[in-house]
Amino acid sequence: MQNSCRIPVKDFMIYKEFLITADPYNADLLSGILWELDITGLSEEVNCLKVFSSSILKNDIEVLLRNLVNNKMLRTFNVEENFIEEKNWNEEWEKSREIITISERIIIKPTFKDYHSKPGEIVLTIDPKMSFGTGEHQTTKMVLRLLENYIKPGMKVLDVGSGTGILAIAAVKLGADSVIANDIDEWCYKNSIENSELNDTTNKIDFRICTINEIEEDNFDLIIANIQKTILIEICRDFKTRIKQGGILILSGLLYVDEEDILQVYNTAGFTKIEGIQMEEWIAIVFKSK
Repeated sequence: MQNSCRIPVKDFMIYKEFLITADPYNADLLSGILWELDITGLSEEVNCLKVFSSSILKNDIEVLLRNLVNNKMLRTFNVEENFIEEKNWNEEWEKSREIITISERIIIKPTFKDYHSKPGEIVLTIDPKMSFGTGEHQTTKMVLRLLENYIKPGMKVLDVGSGTGILAIAAVKLGADSVIANDIDEWCYKNSIENSELNDTTNKIDFRICTINEIEEDNFDLIIANIQKTILIEICRDFKTRIKQGGILILSGLLYVDEEDILQVYNTAGFTKIEGIQMEEWIAIVFKSK
């Protein structure tokens, strides 16, 4: 699941609200899938998800959920569509944001929340402007925890699909010497620079609007990509040509049912799995380049 960002054009707009129920109801699974759509906000309720958008159709949601049914991850679902009046979405979103503890060392906070750090803690200040890449989703949490284990001082890192910039910023704070972070979305590009400035990491991160095949640099010690399966399969060879021999590749944005296909592609390309972790239905895999 790419760490993509979507900044609303205006604070006040008329939106559609989709109420989504499912059996079994797994808010993390559903929210992770739904962020693939052009949604503006998402709220997890006790027994349903509320999704807000000014552009998507009810059928867009139903297509994704039917795919989960076909993969036997859901039995049934229902989507109810409502039109809602003007509201300050930035204000509503800020009310829902909390400080996130990723590990004993890594804490994520928005600028509008106070936090007094303890000795040795790494605090990431991230304002994602109603975006994916806040640190709340399992895929982001897993990659951050893996970075904590694999980043070594002086490393040269590539963050593909950087979104809010959270993983690139964390890599620098954990000791990386330099990071190239790319995304194809101009809003993400601007938001990642803002977040990097908040964390005093701009001198070590080169944010770019481009695809991976436009990156000429190679010999990276470590590459990160938190993107959906189809894209990870498409760009496997791009990773291989840019990573150094013995380099580390961390992939997430994957469901556990994706692992077999990913291993087949990446083993063939010359990567060896050295570790995998799982949170709910989501997985992250660590490869070493042969």
